[in-house]
Amino acid sequence: MTTTLPPLTTDAASCCSPVTGGVLDVEEAERIAKTFKALGDPTRVRLLSLIAASDGGEACICDLTDPVGLSQPTVSHHMKLLADAGLVTREQRGKWAYYAVIEDALKNAAAALRTR
Repeated sequence: MTTTLPPLTTDAASCCSPVTGGVLDVEEAERIAKTFKALGDPTRVRLLSLIAASDGGEACICDLTDPVGLSQPTVSHHMKLLADAGLVTREQRGKWAYYAVIEDALKNAAAALRTR
């Protein structure tokens, strides 16, 4: 036996939260897009996980090349994109750069997925 459900009423949206959470302004949309563009590469996601899992939550560029199997200039390029997107901090110590994940940036990216 088939049961037919009644059609949704127009006020159904009033009981449920909207999927988008509201309209984004141009600047916020650009910021979110830049973050997800940086996270759109598996190597960069892996680099973030390596840094986050490192002792003290930071890693030297010299410690990131072997695990991802890429040259130092290529890893530096990926790290620059992550830094430009506001996902990591960079501190120069002598000839080496040290990176740390900005945890709030990752939380904000996750929140953008939940509320938008």
